[in-house]
Amino acid sequence: MNPAIAIFVKTPGLSPIKTRLARHLGQRFAEDWHQRAATCVGKTAAATGLPVYWAVAEPDGERHRLWQGLPRIGQGEGGLGARMARVHTDVVQRHGAGILIGADLPQIEPRHLHAAARWLDSSDAGHVLGPARDGGFWLFGANRALPSTTWESVEYSRDDTARRFIAAVGAPCWELLEPMTDLDQADDLPSVRDELKSATHPTPEQRALIRWIELQLERLA
Repeated sequence: MNPAIAIFVKTPGLSPIKTRLARHLGQRFAEDWHQRAATCVGKTAAATGLPVYWAVAEPDGERHRLWQGLPRIGQGEGGLGARMARVHTDVVQRHGAGILIGADLPQIEPRHLHAAARWLDSSDAGHVLGPARDGGFWLFGANRALPSTTWESVEYSRDDTARRFIAAVGAPCWELLEPMTDLDQADDLPSVRDELKSATHPTPEQRALIRWIELQLERLA
């Protein structure tokens, strides 16, 4: 078994990007953040040596220049639950286990992804989740496909999404990774910066993002 990673992305100009963040700081800021964060996440995932895919929201987006560095999987139609179900099932069928991550958590390090992959490298059913500080989750992995009804039974972007998702899956054994901050409003910027600064071996892309965040904090002060 060789667990694979799918990074969920949206393409600027083809889909609304980080809508909550855009309401606080504007569309241009949200799109800039998404591209910079996705670059960090893509580089980190590729450094693991595991198979990695961009899971692209739009059919036309799969041809976009931003997503040419890795193989692409289409998310397909429907809400977030339906799209995650489709991508996860696809990856599990190809590789035996699938790890889904968002492109907006540039704090992710290879050690997080390796920890998830080790937990899933088993003949027993395994589930792993990275909780977000806002109540959602930044990573989910399993070595079994889940029914689409399980994914779609949960309401996302709530302060209890992770708890409800774990309950919906109903598995007895989970590995939980460390909590991280998802950037949704200006007040989240210092926490994301501090989490990036705490990276064990920050990449050049992560260092560049730290500098960018500090410039934005100066501008917003």
